Amino acid sequence: MHVIFVEPNFPRNQREFPRALKAVGARVTAIGEAPASALDSEMRSWLDGYEQVRSVVDEEGLYDAVRRIQARGWVDRLETTVEAHIEAAAAVRERCTIPGTSTRTAFLCRDKPAMKEALRKAGVPCAQSIGTSDAAEVRAFAKQVGYPLILKPRDGAGASGTSKVTNEAELEAAIRSTRVDKGAPIAVEEFIEGHEGFYDTLSIEGRVQHDFICHYYPNVLEAMRTRWISPQIVLTNRMEAPDYRELKEMGQKVITALGIGTSATHMEWFFGPKGLKFSEIGCRPPGVRVWDIYGAANDLDLYVEWAKAIVHGRTESKPSRARAGGMIALRPECDGRITGYDGFDKVQHAFGRHILDYYLPPPGTPTQGVAGGYMANAWIRMQHPDYDELRRMLSAVGETVKVRARG
Repeated sequence: MHVIFVEPNFPRNQREFPRALKAVGARVTAIGEAPASALDSEMRSWLDGYEQVRSVVDEEGLYDAVRRIQARGWVDRLETTVEAHIEAAAAVRERCTIPGTSTRTAFLCRDKPAMKEALRKAGVPCAQSIGTSDAAEVRAFAKQVGYPLILKPRDGAGASGTSKVTNEAELEAAIRSTRVDKGAPIAVEEFIEGHEGFYDTLSIEGRVQHDFICHYYPNVLEAMRTRWISPQIVLTNRMEAPDYRELKEMGQKVITALGIGTSATHMEWFFGPKGLKFSEIGCRPPGVRVWDIYGAANDLDLYVEWAKAIVHGRTESKPSRARAGGMIALRPECDGRITGYDGFDKVQHAFGRHILDYYLPPPGTPTQGVAGGYMANAWIRMQHPDYDELRRMLSAVGETVKVRARG
């Protein structure tokens, strides 16, 4: 099988996908923005060809590159795994008659209001929401639904560009900051109180083959706004717990309703006083290299499992569920430059055998803002057979390790 893979260079773990495709017997041609001379020897050993484009989200440029590759030989699949690349790749896929995620599915997995409308029709519980470019419609929705509300870009990922508003004054400020008063398209939705997590799958022809459930501590919006918090993402290994049955059923229902075939998915959810609520889905793997945690905790190379699904239409391995896994983000005490760390030696001594890996930017490194995400600054990833004990250890890390900085 000949697979075109879009953008093997960035972010860093993108290289794992061509590696895995090559490992399961595929011919791999990559399309990326870097020159071919920038590819290291290992990457070159996995690729049978490479095309440089100005931008992988420029549909015409991507189309021209794919047509050049097709002129040299048959292409079976065109794959991409980055949120921002999904729609351009789907459009080119259809224009070049290559199987895979459709433009309809790609659109529904990117446009939040359209996504929720399709899922409400399928009986999936979602927050009330609208998509609009009209500030008057935002105000009317607020009057109808009440506060709090969430305003976000229609195609935003996670908490990027998201505002929570609790009153009219905050609403007006958000209307200005999102530029909906200037005609910018946004999504507006009811704020759902409750605990937040995500459900990730690897699906083959629309059926879930591998699945993983993670929890956020605290919820993303709070984590991305509050410096003193060291937020955690924690993977459970208690997948058969009865409380997760409804979540798994909802996940399969979402995949079916949106027409997702053979693909990784990343689905956000809330559970609170109004029960289980769907939040949003991406037709791609999760960010911040969470697949690395899944693989380590489950004795599984999930990149290879993905490649088997793409190339062979099946997987044979099963997650061991032997360990829970997680990561904790460590924020600098202020913006500026990192000067050093306190408490890391103590953490290594106490929990060293449970640490998967870590990143401590060297002194002198400029800090990244709190909203930069879970891997923006320092972080530690860990695993343990017991979920509750892992939570305790991650919390102890957050209380012990201090990232010192000077503005």
